[in-house]
Amino acid sequence: MSEVKLSAETRSEFGKGAARRIRRENKVPGVLYGHGTDPVHITLPGHELMIALRTSNVLLALEVDGKTELAIPKAVQRDPLKGFLEHVDLLLVKRGEKVNVEIPVHTEGELAPGGNLLEHVLDALPVEAEATHIPESVTVSIAGLEAGASIQAKDITLPSGVSLATDAETVVLQVLAAQAEEAPAEGAGDEAAEA
Repeated sequence: MSEVKLSAETRSEFGKGAARRIRRENKVPGVLYGHGTDPVHITLPGHELMIALRTSNVLLALEVDGKTELAIPKAVQRDPLKGFLEHVDLLLVKRGEKVNVEIPVHTEGELAPGGNLLEHVLDALPVEAEATHIPESVTVSIAGLEAGASIQAKDITLPSGVSLATDAETVVLQVLAAQAEEAPAEGAGDEAAEA
């Protein structure tokens, strides 16, 4: 797991106008909370934060008012059209503390021949892990799986120190049978042409 150092500034202005001013300076407004402390409103460098958030469940070492705080992203708001960061909620963590996060599920291998489809029922697996040792992802082999096969959460091998935070019977991946293409009914093409 990567740890990224960022410098953060506390802020005292709130609301849309203040947030717009912060974004014009290529910074991102955020909130740092957790461990029973009062939320701290901060401003983070936009470009560095965007690069850091490319890694799922990144651990951020934030320099805030001369202290270093460890945090993980809890909620990230992006502009729906342009994709730039609008706001970020960060959860305070401590070394050795267990946290619940979701890690991406990747697959390797090829399905059995026959044109079957692989459905990702869950794109990310809920797990509990030590805050400074959150795995970036988990890889599952789908080699040779046939239609009707499924992989449950309990079937996935997790790194040491990581445990499931969901029901073991939860289906993560399943193989769906290929659908045969139906030929159009006679006369359907003629009706479409007339319309």
